[in-house]
Amino acid sequence: MENTKPAFISDFFKLESAGGIILMIAAMLAIIIANTPLEPYYQLLLSTPVEVKVGALEVAKPLLLWINDGLMAVFFLMVGLELKRELMEGELSNKESIILPAVGAVGGMAIPALIYLYFNHDDPTAQNGWAIPAATDIAFALGILAILGSKVPTSIKIFLTSLAIFDDIGAIVIIALFYTSKISITALIVVALCIPVLASMNRSNVIAKSPYILVGIIMWIATLKSGVHATLAGVVLALFIPLNTKDNDASSPLKTMEHDLHTVVAFFVLPIFAFANAGISLSGVNAEMLLHPVPIGIALGLIVGKQVGIFGICALFIKMKIAKMPNNMTWASLYGTSALCGIGFTMSLFIGSLAFEESGINRMFDERLGIILGSVISGIIGYLILKVTLKDPLKHSDS
Repeated sequence: MENTKPAFISDFFKLESAGGIILMIAAMLAIIIANTPLEPYYQLLLSTPVEVKVGALEVAKPLLLWINDGLMAVFFLMVGLELKRELMEGELSNKESIILPAVGAVGGMAIPALIYLYFNHDDPTAQNGWAIPAATDIAFALGILAILGSKVPTSIKIFLTSLAIFDDIGAIVIIALFYTSKISITALIVVALCIPVLASMNRSNVIAKSPYILVGIIMWIATLKSGVHATLAGVVLALFIPLNTKDNDASSPLKTMEHDLHTVVAFFVLPIFAFANAGISLSGVNAEMLLHPVPIGIALGLIVGKQVGIFGICALFIKMKIAKMPNNMTWASLYGTSALCGIGFTMSLFIGSLAFEESGINRMFDERLGIILGSVISGIIGYLILKVTLKDPLKHSDS
């Protein structure tokens, strides 16, 4: 029993780290293509119209929005499954162990948002991007930790992952409350009708995944049509997937689906999202563009805001003895981990696409420039701090 959990955690982090490396390659490929003569073909691909029509029901969007609204719903489904499992029987089920990452996530979202608003307080349109630097990209962060190898104690990985889960909860709430378009009451009624159907299947111990997926697709289409962002349908669906079954011999539907989706999300969904959203042409970039309030606010929010917000509030709670420092973590490694959380890539790009999509003003270059600069610098700072301060794995037990 003692060896089961470390083995599970080890397998999980290996998968996430590998996905982070693939994510980096996809993002770099997009940036390279966007700065070559292939750039018009890249834009043409993303703007390709894709239409699905069944009778009077029609969903027609460019390929980019199918990726951002459709594939990312799968990502949020996995996040929801992971959240439910962690809250019911994982690291987040222990109240003592969740205090530090929970308050760290709050500080790590609030301070970056305030820094962004400080630089953009006089631009009502730019203010919509306040949540962009509040996000943390767990796949990228774990990819950086993978480079450090066995020097990284499991407690740091658990802390980072737990903090990122709370960060995702915050992102979900922000998207639901602040980034919705015109609301369709009819579509929302369809969404509302799907929820008791899912609840009934859960209470009836339906363990087959296909009925849940079918209702989930209907709910996703209705959410898409409602004006509430469609990715939230993935989170709602996850809450009703059964964790345990009455038949002790049957495998957990939630754990099975989560395991299957980890591979799909890590090696397909997120790399495609990164490739579709990271392409930024750097031709003609000058000091004025770099110093524009939007990229400055995002970059400093990720670089400074995450470090100050996460480390500051965690240090405060530890000093007040409200929370405990995780085993094998030091003040230096806590600070390095806080810096690493400034990698906001995937979720920052996603929130950025929502923040300015209806403004009528193209801020895409500004937001992507700030996200890429902030994430790269945060990754380098976090890596260097952890590389210098982490002990040899044989010495972990001495701390």
